[in-house]
Amino acid sequence: MKTLKLLFTIIITGTLLSSCTTIFEDSYDDYEYQPTLEEVISEYDLWYVDYHRTSGSGDIPYISRAFTLSFKNGVLYANNNIADIGRTGNGLGIDVGNYNTYNGLLETDHDLDGANDFDVTILSNNEIKIYNYRENVNYYLIGYNTNNFDYDKLFYENVEYFLQEYVAWKKTDVIGGTTNAFDDENYLAFTPENITTFYSSKDGFGTDIDSIDWSYVGGYEVYDVSGYEDLKILTLNYDGGDIEEFELSVINDSKISLYHINSDTTYEFSGRGFVQYLKSENTVKNAKDIVRNNNRKRTKIKRKTKIKRNLK
Repeated sequence: MKTLKLLFTIIITGTLLSSCTTIFEDSYDDYEYQPTLEEVISEYDLWYVDYHRTSGSGDIPYISRAFTLSFKNGVLYANNNIADIGRTGNGLGIDVGNYNTYNGLLETDHDLDGANDFDVTILSNNEIKIYNYRENVNYYLIGYNTNNFDYDKLFYENVEYFLQEYVAWKKTDVIGGTTNAFDDENYLAFTPENITTFYSSKDGFGTDIDSIDWSYVGGYEVYDVSGYEDLKILTLNYDGGDIEEFELSVINDSKISLYHINSDTTYEFSGRGFVQYLKSENTVKNAKDIVRNNNRKRTKIKRKTKIKRNLK
């Protein structure tokens, strides 16, 4: 690993020999080009914030809100939403501030959070660690270009947050299976105030999302599936004591598939009422979205693991 702060001066050691030509040749053979900090952070279009590896005692709010960061020509960009990623700001997200690398540190000036400086350490060809002394926090960033960004990794590692990015999820298709109680539930919602509460409704199709009667409430949990990177298990634990278990797959950035394990039924739900998480409440267009937009931050998610039960 190479700490960039220490890399921008080339130190040549050795014993001075009598021949100037020999000194030059020995130095040339030992020379290894060291990239500038600007070259390192601008090499990739997107830096995925692998938040689950974050270490330290502090927090930089704008990084906690971001799924990706980008550093382009002195402008700092962030994607604070999973849904619609790849389109917002031509994939880079929204302009959230400025940065510079003049003194060997990554210096950022966020529009709301203000100034923060980071030491940058190269971990591999496309991975860096940025460290803020003041907050004593390390963030791990994985570099991608827009044409090879790992969308599956983004969605499945952060699926709890993806579920929050719509006011409601509307049932749009039912495939196979046997009759069961969940057939009557047409809407789901997952609140951003925490990652444990869900709501469910039997309201008919065509109900305005602002008028939905959320008749059921409970807690939910997402599990990893042993041997699968692109599948999760979702359990809905109703306050009345009922439990429904599904295999959850992401179809695209506005549609999910819920395979009901006990009845062998597949339900497809589409997101309704996209909530864009911006950098300020002042940028929210609809007053009803202010609570949902209120400084959402990620937390480190530690999931339990289950074994896939069906043979599909």
